[in-house]
Amino acid sequence: MPRYLRAHWCDAHPTFFGDIVSSRLEELDYQQTPMGELTLRRRHDPLVDAEVYEVKLGDEYLMSSLFTLAEEELARLGLDAVSGDELKVLVGGLGLGYTAVTALDDARVASMTVVDALPAVIDWHQRLLLPVSARLVRDPRTRLALGDFFAWMRDDTAPTYDAILLDVDHSPRHQLDPSHADLYTVDGLRRLRAHLTDRGVFALWSDDPPDDDFMAILGTVFPGARAQVVRFDNPLTGGVSSNTVYVAGVSPTIR
Repeated sequence: MPRYLRAHWCDAHPTFFGDIVSSRLEELDYQQTPMGELTLRRRHDPLVDAEVYEVKLGDEYLMSSLFTLAEEELARLGLDAVSGDELKVLVGGLGLGYTAVTALDDARVASMTVVDALPAVIDWHQRLLLPVSARLVRDPRTRLALGDFFAWMRDDTAPTYDAILLDVDHSPRHQLDPSHADLYTVDGLRRLRAHLTDRGVFALWSDDPPDDDFMAILGTVFPGARAQVVRFDNPLTGGVSSNTVYVAGVSPTIR
């Protein structure tokens, strides 16, 4: 669960578990997955006077449509660092779809594959249950693929891409599953780099502040690497929250 949801959810919603708030909730889908109970729901949030879509895995909030700026910036920052046209893009993690639809806003994107390990998440978009689903699935450049992104990166026969945009784990230090941990090592990032073209860029979303240790690992593999803090207004706290986007290029002179 992102820090800006975890720390303040109950304070901002003191009656969340009561009948009043529960009556505003609409469960759009519920499925049992290998990772636990996955729920998609919609509610009206009086703080922003808008419909909010949320994903829960068990008792943990994974994502909310209240906060999409950092996911959108993952696509913008990653693609802005790639030169040229006719870009072939891989997005790891479909979620609510904001990274993917933002990538499609870049006219240079010729094709985009979005891989997710949960059939339910792909099904939500195919059923047009989420605000950006129609834009995403009706764009002929989009291909939704069921699979394990981390296993794809271990497969040396997989295709290469001009940009790989990843938003699956909470951060390089905090993974949703222990099997993901090897990606964030020098060897794991070298395997990922092998799936990038000569102009290729890897961009990674993180819920944590910039991590110096991870930056050192990233810099060992990619000659051009940086961490950018993305700040956004948080209606739950009345303040400002932040995420990090790491951008790493095969070329030492990424844009």
